[in-house]
Amino acid sequence: MDTRRSEQAGGANHVGKAQVGSLAPGRVVGDGRYRLLAQFGVDERGDAHLWRARDGQLKRDVALTLLVGDPADPEAARLARRTLERATHASKFGHGGVARVLDVLALGSGITSSEGLLGVVVAEWTKGSDLVDLVAQRPVAPAAAARMVQALAEAVEQAHQNGLVLGLDHPQRLRLTPNGALKLAFPGPLPEATLRDDVKALGAVLYLLLTGRWALPGGPPAIQPAPTTPQGRIVPPRQLVPTVPADLSALAVRTIEDGGNGGIRTSAAILRMLDQVAEEEERTQLIKAVGGDPAESEGTVWTTKKPVKDVARRRKLALGVTVLVVATVVILAWGGLMLINVFQGDSKVSGPTINVAAPPASSQSAAPPPASSSQAPPPSPAVGAAVDPQAVAVYNPDGKGDNTARAKYAIDGKPETQWRTEQYKQQFPAIKPGVGLVVTFPDPINLSQVKVEGGTPGTKVEIRSATGKNPDFADTKVVGNGDLKDGETTIPLAQPTQSQYFIIWITALGGEDGKFQTEIADLTFLPAG
Repeated sequence: MDTRRSEQAGGANHVGKAQVGSLAPGRVVGDGRYRLLAQFGVDERGDAHLWRARDGQLKRDVALTLLVGDPADPEAARLARRTLERATHASKFGHGGVARVLDVLALGSGITSSEGLLGVVVAEWTKGSDLVDLVAQRPVAPAAAARMVQALAEAVEQAHQNGLVLGLDHPQRLRLTPNGALKLAFPGPLPEATLRDDVKALGAVLYLLLTGRWALPGGPPAIQPAPTTPQGRIVPPRQLVPTVPADLSALAVRTIEDGGNGGIRTSAAILRMLDQVAEEEERTQLIKAVGGDPAESEGTVWTTKKPVKDVARRRKLALGVTVLVVATVVILAWGGLMLINVFQGDSKVSGPTINVAAPPASSQSAAPPPASSSQAPPPSPAVGAAVDPQAVAVYNPDGKGDNTARAKYAIDGKPETQWRTEQYKQQFPAIKPGVGLVVTFPDPINLSQVKVEGGTPGTKVEIRSATGKNPDFADTKVVGNGDLKDGETTIPLAQPTQSQYFIIWITALGGEDGKFQTEIADLTFLPAG
């Protein structure tokens, strides 16, 4: 078991129960079905130990919430039963922000008293990374943090409409999926958890993303608690990280704290405010990226509804200014050369004697050609004959993909047939980081170039090497990139790359005005010659 993971789990060995010490990788629980692989946390408020395990029957990884306790303790048994009841109700709930509950095991029904457990909640395994690992590196950018919590708040809102408490008020129960979304990976709300606790948890998660601190009781030792004022109030995130927008900072505090100071008590209210704050922050960052002044944006073309058109206008303006400057420099240079020629002509009459006789023929033939103002581009590396993929599939980590039935058209050699993405109202990565096609070759090839025919102009593409047909996104590697143009686009790799699997990964779609979509007619793969 990873040493860092053991420390991060929250110190399972200090709880003081003999059965906890026996929870180690390799142990099998749940009537011999689930083999423990690695511990990912401990929610000490309910002695809930969070593990990744292997289902020996179905040969898949699962997330286990192990409720540890003494079966002879009636109060502990009662609380465990309440948690298991809530988890059973949650098994009927389906949302992308919550791992699906697969099974609930209780004493006498899947586990025995000799296992030292009061119950087990079995959920699908969530690929990705720990939320704790994410914030340990550095705080998350404000706009990204708002979008991440917004997706989680949608799950809370839907659950609350169905009368369910999710119990996401512990950071180690959450994971970050490969497409950048937060997900409740270890379901199993505490017995006394309320709807209000879910709402406060959203504020605490936002606070954690912005500052790296946890603002609710019972957090893991791996995360520092949020500081408080002498009056017991939570210090706003903006005071810890000055780059946090004031509205987002206030939203986090108002969601966590109780009382009548403008507190936010419903996930619906959080969703509305997060959307406003995220759009404002994205707009501000967009203006900064093109050299604008956010203060000048009020009442101008810089709106949050149609940012793509505005960016295009700014780029065209910048291009026009650049062309004008270049033209001016060329004219001035030409004028300077004319003046030099004039003065050289005068010097033949009144200046020092200069030999202007034509050089001998041998000298003329040896003279170097006039220097060009720009060097010729290096020749493209030689490539061999195109290699046809064996198979193609839509690649969308943690999702089912876009138009999966049409993926085959991207390699059928027929320009009249196409694969296309779904149509999105928002540009990547606002809705998700991307989508793509993974191609499989019969044997590894040393890929040098990829040609894209019939691609939607404006689409940004990465070529990624992979280790399998459906790899974790974190295990793929960018080996080339380019922007699609009308007709055919050639994307050279930085250097030839050997692999059997490659991904054509779309990071920005074509289109605009809420109709973002990319189409690809055909892909050609050229190995190094």
